[in-house]
Amino acid sequence: MIGFGFPWALALLPLLPGLWWLLRVVPPAPRVVLFPAVRLLFGLEAREEAAARTPPLVLVLRLALAACLILAVAQPLINPGPVAAGGGPLLLAIDDDWAAASDWDQRRAWADDQLAAAERAGRAVALLPTTPPADGAPVAAGSLVSAAQAREQLRALAPKPWPADRAAAARAAAALPHAQALWLADGIGDDHVAELTRALGPNLTVASGQPGRILLPPADDPDPGRLVITVRRADAAGPDMAAVRAIDEAGRVLGRQEVTFAPGGAEAVAEIRLPPEVRNKLVRLDVENEAGAGAVVLLDERWRRRPVGLVEGGGAQAAAPLLDRLTYIDKALAPVADLHRGELADLLGADMAVLMLADVPVLRGGTADRLRDWIEQGGVLVRFAGPQLAAAQGAEPDPFLPVRLLAGGRMLGGAMSWSAAQHLAPFPPQSPFAGLAVPAEVTVSAQVLAEPALDLAGRTWAQLADGTPLLTAERRGKGWVVLLHTSANAEWSTLALSGLFPAMLQRLVMLAEGMPGKGGEPLPPLELLDGFGRLGAPGAAAIALHGDTDTTIGPRHPPGFYGAAGARVALNLGPSLGRPGVLAVPAGTRRAEIGHTTPETDLRPILLAMATILAIADLMVALALRGLLRALAMAALLLTFAPARAADADAFAQEAGLATRLAYVRTGDAAADAKSRAGLAALSRLVTARSTALLAEPMGIDLETDPVLFFPLLYWPVTSSEAAPSAAAAEKLSSYLRHGGLIVFDAADPLTPPAERTARLAALTRGLALPPLAPLGPDHVLTRAFYLLKDLPGRAADAGVWVEEGAAAAANDGVSPVVVGAVDWAGAWATDSQGRPLFAVVPGGERQREMAYRVGINLVMYALTGNYKSDQVHLPAILERLRR
Repeated sequence: MIGFGFPWALALLPLLPGLWWLLRVVPPAPRVVLFPAVRLLFGLEAREEAAARTPPLVLVLRLALAACLILAVAQPLINPGPVAAGGGPLLLAIDDDWAAASDWDQRRAWADDQLAAAERAGRAVALLPTTPPADGAPVAAGSLVSAAQAREQLRALAPKPWPADRAAAARAAAALPHAQALWLADGIGDDHVAELTRALGPNLTVASGQPGRILLPPADDPDPGRLVITVRRADAAGPDMAAVRAIDEAGRVLGRQEVTFAPGGAEAVAEIRLPPEVRNKLVRLDVENEAGAGAVVLLDERWRRRPVGLVEGGGAQAAAPLLDRLTYIDKALAPVADLHRGELADLLGADMAVLMLADVPVLRGGTADRLRDWIEQGGVLVRFAGPQLAAAQGAEPDPFLPVRLLAGGRMLGGAMSWSAAQHLAPFPPQSPFAGLAVPAEVTVSAQVLAEPALDLAGRTWAQLADGTPLLTAERRGKGWVVLLHTSANAEWSTLALSGLFPAMLQRLVMLAEGMPGKGGEPLPPLELLDGFGRLGAPGAAAIALHGDTDTTIGPRHPPGFYGAAGARVALNLGPSLGRPGVLAVPAGTRRAEIGHTTPETDLRPILLAMATILAIADLMVALALRGLLRALAMAALLLTFAPARAADADAFAQEAGLATRLAYVRTGDAAADAKSRAGLAALSRLVTARSTALLAEPMGIDLETDPVLFFPLLYWPVTSSEAAPSAAAAEKLSSYLRHGGLIVFDAADPLTPPAERTARLAALTRGLALPPLAPLGPDHVLTRAFYLLKDLPGRAADAGVWVEEGAAAAANDGVSPVVVGAVDWAGAWATDSQGRPLFAVVPGGERQREMAYRVGINLVMYALTGNYKSDQVHLPAILERLRR
């Protein structure tokens, strides 16, 4: 279906024939006729001038251009939105909660189409997000704005990781006047659907997509290698499939299991089997290819199965299982820990996280030393009292108890008894058991007593109603030592028979993996989930958790990790959502399904693009008919490349002219150019260190394009692959030599005969205005410009250096503009970034390299200062005259 946003513009289409007639006629070009005299009119022929015709190609282009512009103004639409007609304000309510994240792009595209239709109709729009915002403010509708402004607000909207508040949305909708309402629902029903539909009014259309699935945390399972995970869905009409993934801290998928929803089934169970050591690495479970905080479960230390050793103490198990000292511990921890029974010496070598000793007396010898080291490295030792432990308390204290115990006194058979059993007191705030409910039926009839001490209260995590410590603990290095002052079975108390006993033992096991040690401390937000199920930094409205009961998911407590980096607690969204139901709206309400209709397509951008292309083509044809196309192309090229070329030249001039630098000729040989740069860079640093001259990093130049007048010395290595400079470059170099520049030619190539090297140098410099050359004499200024030198070696020994002939140099104040050698000076100077030489120097070794450095410094000083030291040649005669 095709519609038009502004159909009145189609009235311009009948004007196209008139435009065609106008475009056909082009008046003739005006003629200039001189009128020198009337007689010149004789002989002129009077003929009728026919108007020229527009070329057919230009005519077709211009008619097509006009048609595209007219259609673009009319704004043709494929599958136009249903809200194009109508009047009055429009209210768009959007469920932007966790359930809308799975197909959020489709939902936003549908809403954008509705707002585009409202924009064409000129209707005012108000947006009403039904989910509390992230800043903690209440649900509120936006003010009435234009549809274009509402579309900008829609683009900024994103799903939240908590449920919608439809009751608050109903109150906000009732307070805002509107003629029509659209509700983009998440597809999940609740008790406030009818209330919201009444507030949105009778002229309401409800559109819903596919709601997201819910993933529940793993269920407690005695099998340490199995994770049992439940997946829920709202729409249970037909069959469906999903895949659950188990992911570690690095984002690797360690396990994956597909589940199938039966027709009518709202739940499916996935079983992922992993070895315990692999399972303990998991930090996240999610539904594959589904965004949303509800489809994510974060795993903290509570879901890790730690290896726990149960020390039998060498005694035989009781004949009756319920009297066995380890039976109740085994039953309490089997669903959450990987249990191992054995002797203490064997368990210490098996990498246990927690060791539990039920009525085992004081330990001595080498095993005690190993146990002490294990605790200090992070292990948790949990001990239980009993007749043997009570009887073992004597003069020598037990080193593996958190407190000293009393012997004798009210102890009967090593344990204290009362005429009436004692109940438990509420757990103190510093205890890891804070927040656990204390059953009234739990009583203690006997226990071992702690010796009174000033810090006893700080070590007490549980106590009886009369204040007697029942469980004490002490920090040892990175680990803990914990003592339950009553038995681990039902012999001395009913604690082991209650549901409190497994909860207490599980929290003690958590201490081995960095779980918070004090249940009453607030847990600040660490990493929180967004609406799409991605972990990120907490927002400003998120606050700390306080205890296990403070788990209401919302802007103040989003799902995610709370606590510290080494002691995280996971707050998941799934358990708080219950069993979702399908959205059911009142009878008579119009329904729409997103994702089942073809989205609206606006053809205006395509038509405007076609009109632009036709306009450019018409311009090109017109320029071609006038013969101006080639000139325009040349002008465009000049405008494109000339500024860039000028900018490059300016940058080169600034870099070369703002500091004193040496330069080398880029020959096109990468190895030779790298050696030249490394050699001149090392020489520049050496000149700066040994003299008052300050040299910046050297630069490589292209003789054809780069200016050379900025550089006092130009190093030119002669290579076999280098081409001779052009006439313009040769003239530039000749001018450089005439005005005080110095070129150092280095024709070093040990594999090439000297005659061939000389011929190559002659061919390379054929276009240059070089002066006559002669061998360097011992009294030349170059040998004493800074250092006193007898020869000028490089990587090779001095094979002869040529400079300007003396008679010619006299005309230039004794300064030669050319120095020619064949000893590879740059190779002798070159070093790496650490100052280490790059090339060997033969035959003189490092002594010859030092002489080559001095040659380089003399060359630089010669280029910078000329012949100011030439009078040193006559110094002996001057001194002799002064003596007389």
